[in-house]
Amino acid sequence: MSGARVTMRDVARAVGMSPMTVSRALRSDSSVSLETRTRIRAAADRLGYVYDGTAAAFRTRKSGFVALTLPSLNNANFAETYRGLSEAMAGSGMQLLLGATNYQVEKEEELVRQLLARNPEALVLTGGHHTAAMRDLVAARNLPLVEMWDLPEAPLGHAVGVSTEAAMALVVAHLVETGRRRFAFLGASEGTDRRGAARRAAVEAAARSHGLPQVAFIDAGPAPVSMRQGAARVAEIGREIADHDALICVSDPVAFGALSACARLGLDVPGDLAITGFGQFEVAEVAVPQITTVAVEAHRIGEEVAGLLDALLAGEAAPRRIEIAPRLVPGATSAQA
Repeated sequence: MSGARVTMRDVARAVGMSPMTVSRALRSDSSVSLETRTRIRAAADRLGYVYDGTAAAFRTRKSGFVALTLPSLNNANFAETYRGLSEAMAGSGMQLLLGATNYQVEKEEELVRQLLARNPEALVLTGGHHTAAMRDLVAARNLPLVEMWDLPEAPLGHAVGVSTEAAMALVVAHLVETGRRRFAFLGASEGTDRRGAARRAAVEAAARSHGLPQVAFIDAGPAPVSMRQGAARVAEIGREIADHDALICVSDPVAFGALSACARLGLDVPGDLAITGFGQFEVAEVAVPQITTVAVEAHRIGEEVAGLLDALLAGEAAPRRIEIAPRLVPGATSAQA
């Protein structure tokens, strides 16, 4: 085209069809046959034409975007949820607008304001804790909204996730069955990790239900707690960590750090101390010995959210709560005492 800007009319002339047909084909409109869509897209690619949906968005008041917040882009489980969601949405014509909150509700509020400025058709939030201002903001927009991972008691809209209480009850029951009674929980500093705090509270409640002594809390530093922090905290305590007979860690990376520190201290795991993690991260499987963990089906959470979004964008309005059952994955770090 000699460097001139290629237009939809140029594509229409190349295939001998109307601009309206070309527009529908490039929007994957089912009223245009697959054969015709394929032919038109091939011509558009050959000419270097890229479809701009902005004008259509103004006309239809639909942006084609779903806004999504994640606490972190480095966490393997959240990345797996994103992968499940994006794969399940492939071919839907919708695109994800992604932002990370760094585990801060104030950052989430700021981020959601920015995302809403892009006029998304739906909003997906990770977690059930939000600022009052953000709750008012999304309520005023009245968008289809899904909270995932957590299952809040008072959801803003719909929820897809795993019960923290059910997950940690599996861990406590397993440790009791293997002969442990003196538990400690290794997690983030107070007030820095709501999700971790919920796991700790669930462990304490489950321990009480079994008639066990008070669960000790070991502060590993501010969230997100890394395997390095887990190792450093156990090393700082030293061999006295074995005054407990089970160390329940907030996540698998933290458990791996604790396991490594125990090895350097000359402690036997699970003989001197049982160790458990959370999340079924890859590190739990490759660790020696393998770390007992809880599978939270991160990929399936994304798939379920995608299916729910499809229903919501099609007009379904009834509140839905999809609870995915956690699964204990026993490893050698908590073998029979």
